[in-house]
Amino acid sequence: MSTFRKVLIALLLIIFTQGCVLMQAGGSPELEPTATLQATASLEASPSSSSTPLPPPTVAPTATVIFPTPLPSVIITAVDGNVFIRRGPGMPYNTIGILQKGISVQVIARDILSNWAQIKIPDTDIAGWVYLHTLYTKIDGDLSQLPDFTFTEWPAPAYIKNCTEHDMFITPGNTYLPSLYTNAKFLNEYQVDPGTYIAYDMFYPDEPEAQILEVREGVTAYITINGRGEGHKCP
Repeated sequence: MSTFRKVLIALLLIIFTQGCVLMQAGGSPELEPTATLQATASLEASPSSSSTPLPPPTVAPTATVIFPTPLPSVIITAVDGNVFIRRGPGMPYNTIGILQKGISVQVIARDILSNWAQIKIPDTDIAGWVYLHTLYTKIDGDLSQLPDFTFTEWPAPAYIKNCTEHDMFITPGNTYLPSLYTNAKFLNEYQVDPGTYIAYDMFYPDEPEAQILEVREGVTAYITINGRGEGHKCP
């Protein structure tokens, strides 16, 4: 073998040996860039603990807006006279106002039987009730479309008692009321609806009324004057 060929083989062996030593000591050079890219990607996705975390985005709360449902247009008008407005849907309740003849107002509710209409008393913030089944009221609109309202406060009973020695005739109602001295005590007293009443002395039919009575809830109105103007005391 020539000297040149021996030198060439020796050089190739030296180069091959160095390459193996490098691979055992440091690994493949081609893997280093890949590891660097992975580390960089990890830092972008998850900030280091020394970074100040960003606050979560603020979302404005959504408010639920409930618009009031307008009442159907139902109007009540007083015709051919004035109409009493009562505290509750019934004759036993006190009168708290008057719907004047020719005045129209909005109906805001009805009782469950549709016998009474709830209105606001004109020029006030007070609600009252008007009886519907009368010639003195007129309804325009569909009353059944209004909410029905159950009035839960019962009226206090009212009475008229005759404390005179004469029998009396009471209007309105055309009721006969015996004298205080006739038989049982319950006969000279009876329950009425609140309102204005007139007592006539049946012993003096040609005389004018003996007494005018204003009756309110929970009150007993006493007849203490007869047809001759003579006063009496109730026992």
